[in-house]
Order: sequence, then C-alpha cells, then structure tokens
Amino acid sequence: MSLVIKVPPVGESISEVTLSQWIKKDGDYVEMDEVIAELESDKATFELTAEKAGTLKTIAKEGDTLEIGAPVCSIEEGGATSESKDAAPEASAAKEEAMPLAGSTENKASTYASGSPSPAAAKILAEKGIDPAAVSGSGVGGRLTKEDASKAEAVKKPEAPASKPALAPAVKATLPGSRQERREKMSSLRKTVAKRLVAVRNETAMLTTFNEVDMQPVMELRAKYKDKFKEKYGVGLGFMSFFTKAVCEALKDFPSVNARIEGEEIVFNDFADISIAVSAPKGLVVPVIRNAESMSLAQIEASVMELAGKARDSKLTLEEMTGGTFTITNGGVFGSMMSTPIINAPQSAILGMHNIVERPVALNGQVVIRPIMYLALSYDHRIIDGRESVGFLVRVKQLLEDPARLLLGV
Repeated sequence: MSLVIKVPPVGESISEVTLSQWIKKDGDYVEMDEVIAELESDKATFELTAEKAGTLKTIAKEGDTLEIGAPVCSIEEGGATSESKDAAPEASAAKEEAMPLAGSTENKASTYASGSPSPAAAKILAEKGIDPAAVSGSGVGGRLTKEDASKAEAVKKPEAPASKPALAPAVKATLPGSRQERREKMSSLRKTVAKRLVAVRNETAMLTTFNEVDMQPVMELRAKYKDKFKEKYGVGLGFMSFFTKAVCEALKDFPSVNARIEGEEIVFNDFADISIAVSAPKGLVVPVIRNAESMSLAQIEASVMELAGKARDSKLTLEEMTGGTFTITNGGVFGSMMSTPIINAPQSAILGMHNIVERPVALNGQVVIRPIMYLALSYDHRIIDGRESVGFLVRVKQLLEDPARLLLGV
C-alpha cells in the first residue's frame, strides 16, 4: 500500500512552492520523518519529511512549481533497507560473472556488423585518418581486426599539376571566447522580489535623500571597547548595532518615517521592528529585529548574528521575515560607494549604508582626512515630506558622530 505525500500548508499568504531539491532519490528506502526534499516559497525554504517508512517514488521534479496540496511523491510499503541495497550491486556483479560467454563463431559473427572494426582497430584507423569502409576485414564476418588496421595505409591523393599553383587555404574567421547561452528558471523568491520591486516603483512616490557621516567617533569607540564588549557579551561590537540604535532614536522624533499607508489611513507604530537586509544563498532576505528600540547594543548584535546565521542556512521562518516597520541595508560590505535603495513595501522608508572611505574634509578651518560613509534614505513622499526625510537623516548623522547620545538618549 502506498501513501501519497502532498505539499503541506506553509503559510496563509503562500499558495504555491517550488521543489528546489530532492534530498533522497527515486527508489531510495526512507525512514519515517526523514527529510526527503526541500520546498522553497517566496519567503523561506521548508523541509519535506517522509510520513512513513518505505520506498520513495518521486512524482514532481526539481524546479517544478506546485500548488498547496499537490502530490510530490509517494511512499511504497516495504522495499530494500540500506543493508540490502548495498548488497544489490554485488549480487548483480556476481550474476554477470556467472553468465557463460558465447563461444561459437556464429554467435560472434551475429554480434558485429559486417566490416565493422574492433575498438582497437577503430583507434588505429582514426589515428591514421583512414576510413574503415576502405579497408577489407579478415576477421569473423568480415570484421576489421587490429592486424588489418596496422597493415592498412592511407590512399594518397594525386598531386596537383606543377603548372597550376596551389591555392592558399581559406582563412576561417573565428571569434574569441564562448558565445553559449544558458537558461535557468527563476526561483519563487526571485520572482516575488522582482514583482515587489516593480510594484514599489509603480505604486509609491519614492525619492532619495543623501548625507554623509564621519565614522571616526564610532570607530574609536569600537577600537577602545570591542575586546571588553566581546568578553562580557560574547558577541562582537559591529556597526549595525550603532546604526540600528541611531535609527530607533531618530524614529521617535520623526514617527511618519516609521509609518505605513493602508487604504486611506496612515498607520503609525509606537515600536520599531527593524528589518535587516541579509544576502542569502538564494537571494536577499530581510529578517526582523522585534522591538529594537528597547534593546541594548549587545542584544541587537546578538539578534543580527542569529538572524544572519539562519539566513545563510536557509532556516529563517515566516514569522522572522514578516512585519518590520523600517529597513536597513548595507551595500558597503560589497564595496558600494553610493546607491538608491528601494523601499521594502509596505514600509515607507529604507536606510542605505555604504563603504567607509578616507576623504579630505574641512574641520574647524583645517583640511583633515576622516573615514566618511555616505548614507541614503529612500522614502515614500506620499507620507513623508522632505523636511521629515532630511531631518531624520540629519538626526541619524548626529547620533553616529556623537555616540554618547545613543546611551543618553539626547
């Protein structure tokens, strides 16, 4: 008796998934609750497990898009265990060795086509550039033997008359490099990201404002306390915790940056759920740090480390990627100097961090070299005015250039 395994419900808003990978192959014996495949939705990756022990019979193929409830595979009762499966190839090999070889010339002659060369003869003829059809075989049924091939000589072509000069060989034009193309089916995650990005561009009045921040105060603070911080809290002191803390403080002063539009209403949030853009193997994901406004730098760093690790291992849950009131993305880790981040709908704003570069700046009437980072704030102009967007970014700049404010809240 077989049991059909179907795509399980994986979330209220998810209607289809993609079969990204078979962990077990067709015909494999699987144990109950053993992982047999990976399913990928537009938000996360899920494991499909065997609902009973038996032999796996696949129905869907890798890359197939399946609706919720669609059959993926079946499990047949019984089947080979892992021990008997290992013994099967040995038994097959023993059976082949036990089979008698055909010894009669009639059997040999019927095996080969008349005039066909043996493998050894074919190799010799190919090296000599001789067509096998031009050589007579002395073997059974006219088969070309190795000796026939060794004795064969290429037929020389008649030389052109001396009175006629030989023509120069034609030059064949070739292009350097490969011009091959390959096609890959878009993953569910990539298709959803593409749709959402286009929707944001079409449905919001998105603008971007820029500023720069002198990172020397933060860098000096990190250099002074990073060892003690690591020793006490067990996590490193990175830039993301400073930016998250600065954003949370600035959102208190500019609540519209932390709001969203629903129909004809503006929904304001008295909390800050900060989405952190993370590059994962299958694409960009944005896990959420809940109530970041009430967290310490150490708690923020621990959350970032945990969520980033889950993203790399494709272990993020839907809950960990759902919600969020404001997003921070760091293109600087890839070397980006300046970019225009796209809003993570239905949020109304996103902050883009970039790489830190030493630049000459004027400070107290003197030109000095400072580590400068460009910041970019993309925002929905329908809900956030220019005064608020610029004021928010200036507030973030002030907090980062004077990190003591982050601790004092001033």
